[in-house]
Amino acid sequence: MLYRLYPAVLFLQDGNFYRGWSLFNLSSYMGELVFNTGMTGYQEIISDPSYSGQMVVFTYPEIGNTGLNRKDVESNFVHIKALIAKNISLISSNWRSKVPLRDYLLQKRIPHIFGLDTRSLTKHLRASGVMNSVLCSSDVFNQLSSFNIKNLNSLDLIRKITVRNKYICAIYDKTSLNLNLVSSFYTNSSNAFSVSYNYKIVVLDFGLKFNILRHLLSFGCNVYILPATSSYDSILECQPDAILLSNGPGNPLLANYAINIVQKLVNFSYVPIFGICMGHQILNLAFGARTSKLKFGHRGLNHPSGFKSYSEITSQNHGFVVDNDDSVNLVNSLMSKYFNLNDLTISATFHQSSPFFSVQYHPESSPGPHDSQYLFKVFMKIINLIKLNSKCS
Repeated sequence: MLYRLYPAVLFLQDGNFYRGWSLFNLSSYMGELVFNTGMTGYQEIISDPSYSGQMVVFTYPEIGNTGLNRKDVESNFVHIKALIAKNISLISSNWRSKVPLRDYLLQKRIPHIFGLDTRSLTKHLRASGVMNSVLCSSDVFNQLSSFNIKNLNSLDLIRKITVRNKYICAIYDKTSLNLNLVSSFYTNSSNAFSVSYNYKIVVLDFGLKFNILRHLLSFGCNVYILPATSSYDSILECQPDAILLSNGPGNPLLANYAINIVQKLVNFSYVPIFGICMGHQILNLAFGARTSKLKFGHRGLNHPSGFKSYSEITSQNHGFVVDNDDSVNLVNSLMSKYFNLNDLTISATFHQSSPFFSVQYHPESSPGPHDSQYLFKVFMKIINLIKLNSKCS
């Protein structure tokens, strides 16, 4: 089948622009321009709430070869503002593929551009930092002299995308199965769900990825997903055995409501807490640490994280980090554990005397390496220890 191509332009805030093509005639779309170095995972990226408000440049030269399936989505919505690639494959070939990327872009009307020099664009972003941009048709570009985009650093994206009402996922709940939360989680059939902890886990949704739920469900947990704006009392009403702070988009400092609630939880509840990505930043802010924005962020599938001679290969997607200074080690015994070995920013922290820990990377992701998935087992063991101690006392 032949498809018509439409001239498109990516116009950067600093005046640079790149010409390419799109599969439908674009109007005008604005967002923050970032790049991802992963060779795979475009379906997960498109549906990842952490990319809300962002236009994603794929540095790998061709995407779309394996199409898309119904089980690898990370949410029920498209969250990226635009997709930018060197080439989009017109043919998809994979035993799980249900729709080619080309058709998906057309069906969902996802803004996109391809045929431009993504190497040049990525080098420019590395040198100048992530920036706002406009994606539009050539006709719109010819009439565009300048643009004004509200800085994402000033937008509370968490409040915008968090779930509106509490919902529950359980391993045998039909609603969970309809969401493909279990059937898409590939486990060894000989030991799948052989250990059922049956814990109540409250997940505060800052921009939750489904794969976090898949891991918790794989341990037989009952998962309560609550809005990021939930009150302290509404969280404890669920009688949680533990709390997970999810990933999410934007500037963590704007989520004061979440920081304040986590402060109350760590001070008064003594319920184990595990933070992932945005959850890591929120937890550290609750302990008095500071965060700052990286020049071009960490977005890729092969970031080494560890300490001294130990390293795990991790999946990362964030623009902000917990500041690596003495303040982290001075606040309530919260200690740095791992570092991103590319730039020595903090990758993990833990509390030396209480059951709180967090990681900047994504242990629920499986881009090839499964190096950090053990953290969910650690989470289960911490919950078990706390419950045993409470029984003994």
